[in-house]
Amino acid sequence: QHGMTVAPVVANLGPLEALTLNPNPDEVEEVFTLPLAHLLREENQGYTHFRTPSGYGYTLPVFLNGPHKVWGLTAIITELTLELLLPGRY
Repeated sequence: QHGMTVAPVVANLGPLEALTLNPNPDEVEEVFTLPLAHLLREENQGYTHFRTPSGYGYTLPVFLNGPHKVWGLTAIITELTLELLLPGRY
């Protein structure tokens, strides 16, 4: 959507089981966690290639091999966060 602003927040909230989350069901299908160690394993990192009808192509990150595939804007934010938090390891 044009003109949308996304503000990722990184925080330690403690155990998710102790929280009451009310995500917008139009935006969030399910809330889940993935350990940092899982995201850092090379076999769990990949890329998805897209091509627009006009022929423009682009590549976006994807995180695999968990109970869910992390892709789209969530994967982009995750990748940028890993680069900021662990510049020598990701």
